[in-house]
Amino acid sequence: MSSSPLIPEQRQQKITAALLQSGALSIRALSQHLNVSQMTVRRDIAALEESGQVVSIKGGVKLSEGISTPVPLDRASRLALELHRKEAIAREAADRVTDGMTIFLDAGTTLQALVPYLEPRQNLTVMTNDLFVATTLFNYPHIRTIQTGGAIDPEIGACQGHLAARSVEIFNFDIAFISSSGWSLNRGLTAPAEEKRLLKRKVMEVSTTSTLLADTTKYGVISMVTVCPLDEIDAIITDWGLDSQTIERIHELGVNLTVAQEI
Repeated sequence: MSSSPLIPEQRQQKITAALLQSGALSIRALSQHLNVSQMTVRRDIAALEESGQVVSIKGGVKLSEGISTPVPLDRASRLALELHRKEAIAREAADRVTDGMTIFLDAGTTLQALVPYLEPRQNLTVMTNDLFVATTLFNYPHIRTIQTGGAIDPEIGACQGHLAARSVEIFNFDIAFISSSGWSLNRGLTAPAEEKRLLKRKVMEVSTTSTLLADTTKYGVISMVTVCPLDEIDAIITDWGLDSQTIERIHELGVNLTVAQEI
């Protein structure tokens, strides 16, 4: 039996995924990849171009400048990348955590940078989907650590998907610190895969407060899947790289924005 044809949204997701891997593709190549007519591909490209995700080039299409893949570095190198920004954000985030809280730490090197700043807290419970965050917490045995489990993404060393999302359902987090591969006013929080979105959304549902920790090098970056609009996040902690107009527009959304200071 032949599989059902894809709806436009599914085709467009496949187009952006193919462009993330290849950079630019011809109309003919995309037509063959999707097994649809070139006219159908052109309509999908027109929709993606209208939403700002792609731009047409002679004979084909490429991603808009703001859309990118995660930085292709090993974990240790990513942890050191923009470390001064991550440390500043981590210090601000730690000030939100008090004794006795139950918190969630999402996957990412900024969340890993937060762990040492939690050391003074007493009776703290931390749940995380990030294996590197979990192993960093081994250095602080007085902090109760819970790992989500679930399918592991070997590229980032973190769990994701349905099983990970199910594991958080019974918890009530005081604060969820959320990461994002990209964030912006017009697209909100974005992620490179639906499996990552699924967990982030579930964590936000069971948390009293959801706080985005993201440096400004990720601002304006758009990954394939939208996690949520920016105004669905309670708070954002970022660094000093935003312009005043952007800061004002974020405040207008009713989001509690904290700009960490460079030291």
